Amino acid sequence: MKNVQIVDGADNCAYSIFSVRESEFKLLFPGDGQDIEFMEDFVARVGEERADLVAVAMWKRPVRKDEVNGIHGTLFLALSWKEYYYPNKRESDLFDAMIQARARPVRRRMKEK
Repeated sequence: MKNVQIVDGADNCAYSIFSVRESEFKLLFPGDGQDIEFMEDFVARVGEERADLVAVAMWKRPVRKDEVNGIHGTLFLALSWKEYYYPNKRESDLFDAMIQARARPVRRRMKEK
């Protein structure tokens, strides 16, 4: 089993964590080294029916944060605008200075809204 953190646009910012089977994880994060996915991309790739099956199974397996032994992936819900920060769909994209330098104008525009 692997742990996936859910990040959504809700005001409460709960960032819940759920356990997924290895087969579900590979569906969610199919790329080599991929640990970031956007729900919209996942649904487009596997179809609504299959995505629903994975999501329903995942929602049944919440993991308390004080019991988590690693987070293996992050799934963004209704936050597709963040794809700009993850062009390779890897957490390590955040450490790429070129990506972050290009992202600065985006962050400034968002603050102005």
